[in-house]
Amino acid sequence: MRWASSIPPYPRPAPVKVQPETRSVVVLLSPRTASVPTPPSDADLITHERQLVELFERAEKPATEWRVGVEAEKFGVRKGTAEPLCYAGDFGVLAIFDWLVQHRGYTAEREVPDGPIISLRKGGVSLTLEPGAQFELSAPAVSSMGEVEALFAAHFAEIAPISRELGLVWLSIGFQPFARQDQLCWVPKQRYSIMREYLPKRGSGGLDMMRRTATVQGNFDFSDEADALAKLRLSLKLSPLLNAWVANSPYVEGEFSGKLSARGDVWLRMDPARSGLIPKLWSLQEPGYRDYVEWALDAPMFLLKRDGRIIDNSGQPFRDFLRNGFQDERATQQDWQLHVNSLFPEARLKSTLEVRALDSLKPSLSISVVALLVGLLYDSDAREGAQQLLAPVTAEAAQEAQLGLVTHGLEAPYGRYQGFALAAELLALAQAGLARRALQTGEDERRRLEPLAQLLSERTSPAARLVAELGAKPDPARLIELTDAEG
Repeated sequence: MRWASSIPPYPRPAPVKVQPETRSVVVLLSPRTASVPTPPSDADLITHERQLVELFERAEKPATEWRVGVEAEKFGVRKGTAEPLCYAGDFGVLAIFDWLVQHRGYTAEREVPDGPIISLRKGGVSLTLEPGAQFELSAPAVSSMGEVEALFAAHFAEIAPISRELGLVWLSIGFQPFARQDQLCWVPKQRYSIMREYLPKRGSGGLDMMRRTATVQGNFDFSDEADALAKLRLSLKLSPLLNAWVANSPYVEGEFSGKLSARGDVWLRMDPARSGLIPKLWSLQEPGYRDYVEWALDAPMFLLKRDGRIIDNSGQPFRDFLRNGFQDERATQQDWQLHVNSLFPEARLKSTLEVRALDSLKPSLSISVVALLVGLLYDSDAREGAQQLLAPVTAEAAQEAQLGLVTHGLEAPYGRYQGFALAAELLALAQAGLARRALQTGEDERRRLEPLAQLLSERTSPAARLVAELGAKPDPARLIELTDAEG
């Protein structure tokens, strides 16, 4: 059996030690971590392949408990100069964090005691940072798109006073439109120091992905294995089209890049072993958790965390770590969860299904795309219709189409389909799905689809609108005005 043969149980005694390479370092983050390391307990160790799928099985929920989560990233710039928001200093995230702790009741979070602040939390809301100080709202899962809208409004109302005080404007756009790499700071989060060294070796888009891109992401629940994989596979098939539909990153360093989604192009130049469309899932008759696990096992790791320190084992596939360990460390369930969280396909499984293909968008359009996905993923008839519609699109055809889609948007074909025509059919399926959903929820969410429908009727995208109005070399003040998240 493929599964059992590919993931042998742990041997007894401990696994063979792998000699560290020059890239393998231990970073002590605090004097408190200099004590003798505490070995993982036997209960934490992965001793059987079954433990790898339990991560997803524990997340299953009945349909009555399905919710919708949204994570939205944005760039901060100084109004008037377009200076990028940094981590520290007078014009830095820490100043915003300090104000929110004092005036809005947030709690600061660190990865280790006495370490740098890397996020805030209040109730179910988290405010987190991407490597280049992109500011992310991670909203709690809610029942309806009306509640999602309220969460966006509450977030911007909370940060409005400190934004005005700092002369700060938040840009909803998929690629930092002004700054070069050397003009951006680094957020001092543990894994970022390793990622910045490793990812450029695996693709030319690595550093831009980390510091110059921003996304909006929808998170969705699943009821069982078949439901999870059906939603994952459909989301992967939808991803290139969705990115083109709402492409919103035409400018790089103040000029038109030649592509409507510079962010989408960056992801085509990322580590192929941990990103992309997971082609192996597309052709399976009945994919399961184990198929996703098999893909994840072959993806390279970034690091291990032990007693407040990080161990760089970047490049080691988790499968090898599971079999052989690393520097006397053995694989734990926490290692597996960390690894799964550091994989970046266009749609991925964690405790929810995350759809990650979108450029950062203004709240109204963010809500519209998430509503489309709710209509397609949470209604069985709509999902089946979308699956049948996209059945002719193979993984190979999708990959071949991606460059055209990030360049030209829905003017480009997707497999045998014309982009705008295919999007219109999916919109109709989502509308029907949301109409049926309204019978259970009491809220008719179809009106949330209007921004997407308007793009189709005009045969355009947010990026194409920007280029049509601003040209190839936009006035910075006008670009800031048009991409202001609150505008």
